[in-house]
Amino acid sequence: MPVDIRALYPKLLNLMLDAVFVVDEDSKIVFVSDACEALLGYRADELIGTSITDYMHPDDLVATRASIAQVMNGQPHVDFSNRYIHKDGAVVHILWSARWSEENGVRIGVARDVTALKQAEEKLRFLAHHDPLTGLTNRSLFNDRLDSALHAAHRHQSGLALLFLDINDFKYINDTHGHAAGDRVLCEIARRLEGCVRETDTVARMGGDEFVVLLTDLHSEVAISGKVEQILAFMAEPMDVEFGDIRMPSCSIGVACYPADGVDADTLLRHADEDMYRLKGGRSKTG
Repeated sequence: MPVDIRALYPKLLNLMLDAVFVVDEDSKIVFVSDACEALLGYRADELIGTSITDYMHPDDLVATRASIAQVMNGQPHVDFSNRYIHKDGAVVHILWSARWSEENGVRIGVARDVTALKQAEEKLRFLAHHDPLTGLTNRSLFNDRLDSALHAAHRHQSGLALLFLDINDFKYINDTHGHAAGDRVLCEIARRLEGCVRETDTVARMGGDEFVVLLTDLHSEVAISGKVEQILAFMAEPMDVEFGDIRMPSCSIGVACYPADGVDADTLLRHADEDMYRLKGGRSKTG
């Protein structure tokens, strides 16, 4: 007995892991496959008759409408990505393959959930420019921001300052309380430093127990010394009870100002490093 393939079409569509949408020329949904419920959280009967744009992330509406126009002009779009809002409020990243069926007057789209992939890509991008322990800017991104800040300071005839911080006796915390406790202290230090600066400034972990703060658009030595005093005060505050008997270590802060102490990144970093080690009464690593 010959198999009626067309009779199997609905079952085949509903077996697909990707969701299938059929949308008319007014963007009204006329059909969705069963996979749509896993994708967006809505049953087919909740979606049919509603506008597909109602479920799109508002920030993607303009780009999506441009894609819709392309498809309705007879140009299939097989790699378009946008975001939708799940029934529970979560953001869903979708990769589309869509085409216009002239004879039926509908758009046919196949939607693949790529949320996990997008999240993994975002995490990799973040880790490429941030310290994995503290979440602060890493050395690579800091160097880029310092170069940009120096160009801006030169262009606008403004000042900037580098604060190079070394945590005093941090080895004692690791040796006495363990490296896990040391890591928690480093994260606490990072949060305190972030609380001392503006959004336009940058806090970076340079490695180990060394941090650097880039202060931009400064116009006086008083502003710089005031920021150093604020950081020292924040660092001197007691630790929360969750840290037990661990005491917040003190820090030494070396300062370099543009243009007084140098006009390029290497000179400023070296000056701040040497100033910090002078305060510690030791010898600079870079000297």
